[in-house]
Amino acid sequence: MEQRFYRDSRVEVDLDAIYYNVTQLKKRLSATTGVYAVVKANGYGHGDVQVAKAAIEAGAERLAVALLDEALRLRRAGIDVPILVMGYIRPEDAEVASRENITVTVYQKEWVEQVGDMDGTPLNVHLKVDTGMGRLGVRSEEEMVGVLDAIREKPGVSLSGVFTHFATADEDDLAYYEEQNRRLEDLLERFRENWKQEVDIHTGNSAASMRFPEQMHQFIRFGISMYGLYPSHNVKKEKPIDLHPAFALYSNLIHAKKLEPGEAVSYGATYKTSSEEWVGTVPLGYADGWIRKLQGMEVLVNGKRCEIIGRICMDQFMVRLDGYYPSGTEVVLIGKQQEEEIEMDEVADYLETINYEIPCIITNRVPRIYKRNNEIIATSHRLQDPIV
Repeated sequence: MEQRFYRDSRVEVDLDAIYYNVTQLKKRLSATTGVYAVVKANGYGHGDVQVAKAAIEAGAERLAVALLDEALRLRRAGIDVPILVMGYIRPEDAEVASRENITVTVYQKEWVEQVGDMDGTPLNVHLKVDTGMGRLGVRSEEEMVGVLDAIREKPGVSLSGVFTHFATADEDDLAYYEEQNRRLEDLLERFRENWKQEVDIHTGNSAASMRFPEQMHQFIRFGISMYGLYPSHNVKKEKPIDLHPAFALYSNLIHAKKLEPGEAVSYGATYKTSSEEWVGTVPLGYADGWIRKLQGMEVLVNGKRCEIIGRICMDQFMVRLDGYYPSGTEVVLIGKQQEEEIEMDEVADYLETINYEIPCIITNRVPRIYKRNNEIIATSHRLQDPIV
């Protein structure tokens, strides 16, 4: 496939890894538990449409996103499986969700009351239960009954699911996870007393679904680990299933020069050479999501670790090389090169954050290349997308 971009930096997304990770989880789950593939935030920075299609091919029955706009984008791409919007949408936009057969989340009686009568296609909703995340959801029986009563009185609104989200399912200490489960069961008991129709229940995130498959209900929501990343170092150590990372970040050297001792590199002269040093320039910077705090982090050149020296610029950064390399030499920021590898977790640890954040901050100024069976099947790049 012909390239649609004109810069050396790029993300490569291995869709075979997405497929593999979904199939690995399905082997661990009960045959009666289905999978929501979570593709919010542009597929955690990987690419929503491409990841969604690979996940569906691997056996994910449904998709989950955070925003109605994200769901509509998937529909425009021709994806027709059920889609759940897990975040808030405005009541006046419910008709759009209904028309596009998109399920939305409810947790407020007032919201249901403000929704207009659906004209034709019913609006499918899932009730969010807050068992201890403190974010969205009903927390008490009184709140829940209020929402259920509002749904009964609203023509065209159909309740088809109940869900919650765990705050500590990836940690060593499971006391709070167990407390959330206890609260969930209490609320579900009250729910069944007030609502006789069958609904789907989904509680498991990546951590819970991998670690406690026997505790899952009709569906789980496979998020970070669908992309080949464990949700915590604890879960990574346990390794309940094998995962293949899908995301790699590459660039090339565009210049290399030898500097004399005492020469400064980059803004603020925060780095000075202590001896003769070869310095290479890489065309990627904080405008691409490789933020300034990554000064001192290592990248791979010719299978060797090379330190980022000087402040990272908007569009470029410099590395200390072990010798001369010509322009065009590959630089690996995340991924494998020869016998070395820089994992997403290493970058996250350096930034004192979680691996979820790293692919999300690599901006869409960096083109994405999608591969299946080591062949490029698609590319995505904002700077080359049509302007409308």
